[in-house]
Amino acid sequence: MAAEQRMMSGRVCMAAFLAMLCTFSSGKCDGQVPLMLWTSEGSGLPSQAVPAAGHIVGISQLSSYLETALGSSPRNVLLFLQDKMSIEDFTMYGGAFGNKQDSAFPNLEGALLSSPSPLILPTVAWPASSAVIGQLQDQLDTSPLYMDPEMLSQLRLNSSTPALLVFRLPYSTGADLMSVKEVLSGNDEVIGQVMSIMKSQSVPYTAVYTAVRPSRQVSSISMDMEAGVRGGRSLLQYGDRKRERERQREKERAEKKVNDRTSDRTGVYPPVEFKEGGAGCIMLWAENLTVSVLRGGRWERHDLTSLTFGEGVTPRLQGSLCNQSHSSLVLNYENILGHRSFKLVFAMSQRHYKVSARRWFTLDAVEIEYDGQKATFNGSRNVYAPAEYSYRCQSVTNFRYPILVPRTSKDPANQWRVSFTDFQIQGFNVAGGEFSYASDCAGFFSPGIWMGLLTSLLMLLVLTYGLHMIMQLHTMDRFDDPKGPAISVPQTD
Repeated sequence: MAAEQRMMSGRVCMAAFLAMLCTFSSGKCDGQVPLMLWTSEGSGLPSQAVPAAGHIVGISQLSSYLETALGSSPRNVLLFLQDKMSIEDFTMYGGAFGNKQDSAFPNLEGALLSSPSPLILPTVAWPASSAVIGQLQDQLDTSPLYMDPEMLSQLRLNSSTPALLVFRLPYSTGADLMSVKEVLSGNDEVIGQVMSIMKSQSVPYTAVYTAVRPSRQVSSISMDMEAGVRGGRSLLQYGDRKRERERQREKERAEKKVNDRTSDRTGVYPPVEFKEGGAGCIMLWAENLTVSVLRGGRWERHDLTSLTFGEGVTPRLQGSLCNQSHSSLVLNYENILGHRSFKLVFAMSQRHYKVSARRWFTLDAVEIEYDGQKATFNGSRNVYAPAEYSYRCQSVTNFRYPILVPRTSKDPANQWRVSFTDFQIQGFNVAGGEFSYASDCAGFFSPGIWMGLLTSLLMLLVLTYGLHMIMQLHTMDRFDDPKGPAISVPQTD
């Protein structure tokens, strides 16, 4: 009887959610995305008042909702973060008008129905939804771990230790309506697969489904109805499908311009900086940072970029130090490639060289410390620069055109790969929070330059030889006179 009541209340909740979507979609919906939060079976959320119709949830209010929800719910959080999403996606593809067999969200609906008290926020300001990772990170006091279902099946979670698992989901921007539905159906399958894995491991969880930004800026209920019933009767007649698609393309182009302008204002994310006594002494930046480990004959890769760099990201630098002769930058992580403790250490030193009559700094080693073990890569052979400069290189790896090499043939570093793209580091003489002049790893004479110089030299030699041969030609000292006797050349001496 209790199960039937819970199922009935879940259906009422889902129906109310779809009703709210229909209500909100009848007006203007600029810059809002929906957010859904639920728990696994057997776990409940504290009751919270749903905002009134037309109310837009901001950053502070969303933080309050999440803090209340995580106060008593499981601390293993699954964040399904889609690139774009609007409430129109549910009215168009969620079977909101009776065609449940065509719904693109069967797993999501099942999760909301099975959860005792799901939280549904139809309109959340997209700056608030895009910052949900940072809010969850602060409230759980743990770093986010970007994953996919395959990686999750190999990870063993502990219900007593909080974890923030982020699953990025795509969104189609094409004009074909079926392509959007297919992408949303694929995302729903990922949600179902993740929940099945968590259920098989008997780990309670709290799930959040939202997006970074809205997929539509302005829409009306008539267009959503017409697309939702796929050719059936619509509330208003908007002409043929071709004009509708043209309007959709115009909105997407305008949205892209807005996003481009936002990206331009945001700029490049700042580097990692370690300060000693209030003054900066080590700086590190990379466009991309990945590590890989060899297991079972295949390389398992993990991207550390989002955990190290970016707006609102504060890497843990415990263990870092710097002085006049040595400096060490330590990046601390958790739950990386199945290792609970994971550190990336950059050990640097500087000293005076008599031959060049100046001080130079070198990257002596890049170390990976994981669960009490250590893999060491030697970088002093290739990574060096004047002490007052920074070092920069487009690619720093240990496997393709290696700059970092394992210290010995038996070092565990032979089972690891590290890769930095657009890498820049400075371990000494940091001033003003900015890198000093960069000493680039690329030499002045590249292979292309040498080929061009040698080809030009060869052509110059050929031209010089030709001019020399022309200058050796001499004019004849005697000529035939047609009116006089012919020139006679004696045949004998």
